[in-house]
Amino acid sequence: MPVFQPAEETGRGAQAMIDAGLLTRFPKPDVIFGQHVMVGPAGSIGTRPGVITSAADSLQIRMFGRGAHGSMPQASIDPVVMAAATVLRLQTIVSRELAPSEAAVVTVGSIQGGDKENVIPDEAVIKLNVRTFDAGVRNRVLSAITRIVNAEAAASGAPTAPEITPLDRYSLVSNDADATRRLVDAFRQHFGSDRIREAKPTSASEDFGVFGTAWQAPSVFWFVGGTDPKRHAEAKQAGRLREIPTNHNPGFAPVLHPTLETGVATIVVAAQTWLAE
Repeated sequence: MPVFQPAEETGRGAQAMIDAGLLTRFPKPDVIFGQHVMVGPAGSIGTRPGVITSAADSLQIRMFGRGAHGSMPQASIDPVVMAAATVLRLQTIVSRELAPSEAAVVTVGSIQGGDKENVIPDEAVIKLNVRTFDAGVRNRVLSAITRIVNAEAAASGAPTAPEITPLDRYSLVSNDADATRRLVDAFRQHFGSDRIREAKPTSASEDFGVFGTAWQAPSVFWFVGGTDPKRHAEAKQAGRLREIPTNHNPGFAPVLHPTLETGVATIVVAAQTWLAE
């Protein structure tokens, strides 16, 4: 059964389908498959048993100050300075509170405060995103964010405690080990071993894992490369792979062929592997 899931980018699409009766309207599947185009030589396929995409938490933080004219900063409690100090301190969570063997990403993607260059505003808003691969690390990072945000507000003499509001939430996507091995064997037989690679866990996030958890069925997720193979090879040889535009970059433009054929073929091969039983 193909599933055309909406709203993956907001982390709500899979759960919305389940809430709409997906589990009761259709029989429980033997296995669940999903795929995503990523940077990599077009036509290549990458997967792995176990965790393949990270958990993600997006938060909005409102920090409150006291507005004043820019010529009289002594009359203010400047939320822009408060927010700026918070952003810098948040960067120390990964570098100073986690062990080198633990993985996490803390990204501040938005900071907004005020509208006029000579007016100190009443509040500033920070929006940030956290990626983790372990439940314990996730809890520690989120606790550290709360501690830092409140401490910076207190240090500034903020008249009101900050508001921390959860936005999006993605759970870990973890591939079933037995199903993954079976699928990789089928991919190698169909595509050849040279096109199959073992992917590393990626800090991208997906709500695909919700389906397997809700149905209590094994699931496998994989990546299809979409980068022009020649461009990818040249960038790799020059040590410039990081310069290839990634997903959500305006320059991310997968080549149509063989990306499309590979994506269709992988789904067909995966389905036939189980339907042939």
